[in-house]
Amino acid sequence: MDTCISKYAKKLVGDGVVTQKEFDDECAKYDKICNDALGLAKKKAVFYNKDWLDSPWHGFFDTKDPMKAPETGVSAEIIDHIASTFSSDVPDETFTLHSGLKRILKARSEMTKKRTTDWALGEALAWGSLLMEGYHVRLSGQDVERGTFSHRHHVLHDQIRDKEVYVPLNNLSPDQAEYVVCNSSLSEYGVLGFESGYAIASPNALVMWEAQFGDFSNTAQCIFDQIVSSGQSKWVRQSGLTVLLPHGYEGMGPEHSSARPERFLQMCADDPDVIPPMNENFVMQQYHEANWFICNFTTPANLFHGMRRQMHLPFRKPLIVFTPKSLLRHPDARSSFDEFTTGSEIKRLIPESGPATEKPEGVKKLLFCSGKVFYDLNKRRNEKGLENKIAISRVEQISPFPYDLILQEIQKYPNAKILWVQEEHKNQGCWSYVYPRFLTLIQKFLDGNTTISFCGRTTSPSTATGNKYSHIQEQSRLEKEALGF
Repeated sequence: MDTCISKYAKKLVGDGVVTQKEFDDECAKYDKICNDALGLAKKKAVFYNKDWLDSPWHGFFDTKDPMKAPETGVSAEIIDHIASTFSSDVPDETFTLHSGLKRILKARSEMTKKRTTDWALGEALAWGSLLMEGYHVRLSGQDVERGTFSHRHHVLHDQIRDKEVYVPLNNLSPDQAEYVVCNSSLSEYGVLGFESGYAIASPNALVMWEAQFGDFSNTAQCIFDQIVSSGQSKWVRQSGLTVLLPHGYEGMGPEHSSARPERFLQMCADDPDVIPPMNENFVMQQYHEANWFICNFTTPANLFHGMRRQMHLPFRKPLIVFTPKSLLRHPDARSSFDEFTTGSEIKRLIPESGPATEKPEGVKKLLFCSGKVFYDLNKRRNEKGLENKIAISRVEQISPFPYDLILQEIQKYPNAKILWVQEEHKNQGCWSYVYPRFLTLIQKFLDGNTTISFCGRTTSPSTATGNKYSHIQEQSRLEKEALGF
């Protein structure tokens, strides 16, 4: 039976385009290439993943120690310079700035004088320091130039001259890398797909996509499923893509509350029944084995270190960050400049640091939580005068799970009842992920009599109630259950 190629060859020979000998020689040449490649493949004894990563990944892994933890702090001089530039006025008097932005920049300037940061400044310090180190930084998403909740203002617009803009983070130093911040359409599937490809192609670029509300990421779910969470496993393609998802129960209804942490945690590849050896390489071993990082930061400093870790790790992993809404301006969600400087690092867990630590044997409850709910619990605890009876620890990096730090906290309070507190419903949030890992930790390192209980909203098919009054009732019930005896 004639094949396509034999029919095509007869046509070419018949038309005088090639001779039969030329066709036969070309076929023999190609067969030899294939046979030679097959022979070499059979001789290859070692397979290197890096061989499958093409330019510009060439040489990326060669000069890096794969087990060396990254240093993410920067000098105080750099922090001061970025903070000053980010909070200063426009370059000259010809630029007409909106009066509201003048007040915001003035407030930032006053904050930097006190050497403290809010969320917006923490972002700017992270991205600005990377830019000054030569890393390209790219941020896209709906309304990211201003920020959905008006906290960012990275692009300043002249109020008189059309299309005249000033971007402070592109004016840090003459030899810095380029910062690109661009508003995108409400087409999460398409935009996230593009940014994912950008991150895969560019190991030396911090590529970020921010949803207007974390809930909006659900229209790009197949990108998370098929590419972001599993790309390295399927195609040996590493990616440092960072996704920012505003999350938190503020009484704004079911479409503006939850970024669905449970969905991302369900796709984590770590085994809940296996704890890596707790030696000096424990943290880096977890990083290597993880398919991505899932974090719910509560301080600007931790956001700063998490962002910088993306570029300073000796490999690339995607990062999902559940970012705050009310905490963007919360007076307690602040970080000192000292938490950004050389020697500082990311806190995978923020332990209790108040009066409860003075007499830990007298602590009756140890609450583990993640995200905004910490500030709600802490405020209510202080109002009730329970600072020495209840300890609250924040799990900032949910996955990989910080077994080592959680074990330290549990052992610190031997008489405390342990609760996991979340503002999400029981069938949502982090509970289904953390619970089996707490059990594994307890069974392996503790007496076996220790237990952990759930405290949060009851199960629901909806992420949140649509009624403000119901939200307030639910929140009050949650706090009373967590802090009551």
